[in-house]
Amino acid sequence: MNVIRTPRLSLHEMTPADARHVVAGTPADGVRWAPGYPSPGEQRAAARFLATCADTGDPSPFGSYAIRLRADGAVIGGAGFHAAPDERGSVTIGYGLVESARGNGYASEALRALLRFARQRGVVRVLGDADVGNVASQHVMTAAGMRLVGEDASLRYYLVDWTEARR
Repeated sequence: MNVIRTPRLSLHEMTPADARHVVAGTPADGVRWAPGYPSPGEQRAAARFLATCADTGDPSPFGSYAIRLRADGAVIGGAGFHAAPDERGSVTIGYGLVESARGNGYASEALRALLRFARQRGVVRVLGDADVGNVASQHVMTAAGMRLVGEDASLRYYLVDWTEARR
């Protein structure tokens, strides 16, 4: 199991058993969840991860990660990849935090760590999106080095592309 560490966080790769707990809304023995975890978005991400495992196998290390505070181990959110890299070396990421953890820079810290992790494993392009009204999430992506590449009525689309650096 991969654990990605940052100064204040540890991102723990989810196993299918972990994901089943998130979907059910019941923590595993010895795991502490911050109030409000899991959100409906986290439960959808865990269900998507389980579906991927059933359909194509465990996408490790390009699956879901629980975001924990290093200070006390509490799970405050989740982040991860929607699937393994495609044939062009692209992945899509997502992340979310419980309301009580927002505004502390944790999402930016987690996203930067995931971007480094992906790049170290040969990923050349990372995509993400945020609701048009979710200015905080948009800021997280731009602060982590992603750039706005498009939008529609409901979403703004972001990208970081390292293909130029490989030429």
